[in-house]
Amino acid sequence: MKIEEGYMPFREYKTYYRIVGEPNPYKAPLLLIHGGPGSSHNYFELLDDFAETSGRQLIMYDQVGCGKSTLPEDESVYVKETWAEELVALRKYLHLDHVHMLGQSWGGMLEMLYLTQYDQTGVKSVMIDGSPASIKLWTKEQHRLISYLSYEDREAIAEAERTGDFSGPKYLAANDRYMERYCWDDPDENSPEPLRRPTNGKRASLIAEGPNEFTENGTISDFELTDELHKIKVPVLVTNGTDDLCTPLIAKSVHDHIPGSKWHLFGNSRHLALLDQHDEFISVLDNWLKEND
Repeated sequence: MKIEEGYMPFREYKTYYRIVGEPNPYKAPLLLIHGGPGSSHNYFELLDDFAETSGRQLIMYDQVGCGKSTLPEDESVYVKETWAEELVALRKYLHLDHVHMLGQSWGGMLEMLYLTQYDQTGVKSVMIDGSPASIKLWTKEQHRLISYLSYEDREAIAEAERTGDFSGPKYLAANDRYMERYCWDDPDENSPEPLRRPTNGKRASLIAEGPNEFTENGTISDFELTDELHKIKVPVLVTNGTDDLCTPLIAKSVHDHIPGSKWHLFGNSRHLALLDQHDEFISVLDNWLKEND
């Protein structure tokens, strides 16, 4: 299977991209937009086999500030507008005149920003996977999820939030358990190889998001598009997991505000259904894309 790698010039930086498979005149390519901010395309390599079995070209990339792309020193780069403009530029650079999109977590937020503030022309369908339209609702729901942790872990997190010190061993252990319960496990030797690779995005995550998923004091902390979602006119599938950082309430809020959207809930899945419910995720994705080609 053909894999092409390259770099797109973006401002004074470089954006890494990876294209899997050959163009298919009957099936529009699927553009994959990773989460974070500060993650990378790595976990989307779990979809490489799908490019072969479906005959559909996949395009993934590392947003500026992570992965194999440029890691700017200038903190002012790490704002939502940068990544939206990078997405606009990538579509133009790779001639993605007709394309499906799948955004996971922050990637789905970026899709919502793109579809409400930029040009929707040529977007055949969108999958919004585990993404909020409102950081305010997100942080409220994270604190509800924290309430299901042990007393010791709840206290450690509350103390870290009170003091602003997120370096203590009790907090770090509590946050690890929270992430393992609702996000995914820390990679180890048994994890798929792409998940074991560094994302190089810790700095981007700290600047844009904050120290964790429930504090959210970075540059995207004011993200709020709920009342703008009615502007989205392309077919949309909203997905999340039953045990996801993106709770059913968050997903329902997105689904309810996008006219004609559909919603799929992955049972027994955390924040990456592609990993936790791999076969079901592939099936749902394949059917959705076929419906909207």
